[in-house]
Amino acid sequence: MNKSKNIDLLINEQIEAIKRGSIDLIKEDELYEKLKFSILNSIPLKIKAGFDPTSPDIHLGHTVLLNKLRVFQEYGHEVFFIIGDFTAMIGDPTGKSETRKPLSKETVLENSKTYKEQAFKILKKDKTKILFNSWWLSNIRLDEFIKISSNYTVARMLEKDDFEKRFAANRPIAVHEFIYPLLQGYDSVFIKADLELGGNDQKFNLVVGRELMKSFKLSPQTIMTMPLLEGLDGINKMSKSLGNTIGIFDNPNDMFGKIMSISDEMMLKYYELLSSITINDFNKLKENIREGLNPLIAKKQLAEEIIERFHGTESAHKALIYFEEAHQKRINPEDIETISIDIKECIIKTNDNVNFEEKILTNDNNLYINIISLLNNINAVSSNSDAKRLIKQGAVRVRVGSRLDGEIPDIKKDAILNVENFKKLEINNEKNNSKEKLFEEIEIKINSDVLQLPDFIDEFVIKIGKKKIYKIKINC
Repeated sequence: MNKSKNIDLLINEQIEAIKRGSIDLIKEDELYEKLKFSILNSIPLKIKAGFDPTSPDIHLGHTVLLNKLRVFQEYGHEVFFIIGDFTAMIGDPTGKSETRKPLSKETVLENSKTYKEQAFKILKKDKTKILFNSWWLSNIRLDEFIKISSNYTVARMLEKDDFEKRFAANRPIAVHEFIYPLLQGYDSVFIKADLELGGNDQKFNLVVGRELMKSFKLSPQTIMTMPLLEGLDGINKMSKSLGNTIGIFDNPNDMFGKIMSISDEMMLKYYELLSSITINDFNKLKENIREGLNPLIAKKQLAEEIIERFHGTESAHKALIYFEEAHQKRINPEDIETISIDIKECIIKTNDNVNFEEKILTNDNNLYINIISLLNNINAVSSNSDAKRLIKQGAVRVRVGSRLDGEIPDIKKDAILNVENFKKLEINNEKNNSKEKLFEEIEIKINSDVLQLPDFIDEFVIKIGKKKIYKIKINC
């Protein structure tokens, strides 16, 4: 009984991780049984995904599937990475409003050259089989192919959304376009795949493979589809032909800039589909953003993670520095007005009615600043009501941490501001190969009259609206 419960826990753990971010899972009960068989017999499942080499570079859109394949590998399963060199010469009609021109054999072979190297940036070599589907499709005899074709009707083919729309609009559909889903399906028959993974636009083709396997008296593959990753235009799926891609071998500086250009809403989708962040941390990130965390900070972290994956830690850090110097420092730090204030001028009453001076006496280790008093002191507002209005509108932001000049933060001065409270962030100083504790900068939106700072902070930057920015020097 206990053993059975343990197996159930293991299966449910896998399914939860596997399903993250997916759209379709057909059928989950079948996958459960396959995972159970796999665990009881120590036999890995065969996980299949196909990639047509229509361009020489893999982009982040492709890595949505690669990341999911890696999850399967982490649980011990074997990935079959199918390079569709044969099917690419036919052309996948999915998403096309007209007949697609086939690629030449020379173009396909040239585009295939770098696929292995790029795929292994994510996949484990020892759990990956890279196969070209020309190895078996080019050897199918005509009578064999006719037999394969007899398993699917024209009516079923016209259920495919692209074909249905073109047929209704009286636009041509070439016969060879019907062949593509059959050949992709036969890949599954040949591999005897347990599960096929694809983008949600591939659902029809994946179902064809499932049905063909039944016709060949094989256990039908489970189907999982993933959402398509929109490209830099934020509208269309990432595609080389549309020029909206982020290639995994792009220059790190270019990659960083492209990732930073996506919208804040799109950033969350990129996190879900591309980041290795845990579900709990992802949910916490979303909550922190809702509570005022500047999305720019989260976007930088995402860009660093992705670039580190493909180019290494040092390149990721250099790309961050380059972005900040090239794009964020258009405001010259030397031109920012520095204002010194006497902290006692901004003393407030805390929620427990213990004032600032009493807090210091009790070693509270925090400074409590009345933002309304501060804004008045530095002449940033015309009245208390003006200050309250700006705070309510979210127009007041405070930045603490590494200074605007980009220098290494001073451990005695800088800290990371968490939405819940202030915490130091410990990181290794890889540049000097030491264990020195440094701090990151973070910017938050002020949503109350109270600004709470660690008592070792003696300066911070405050922004009011889009034009007013001050560096505040605290004199304790």
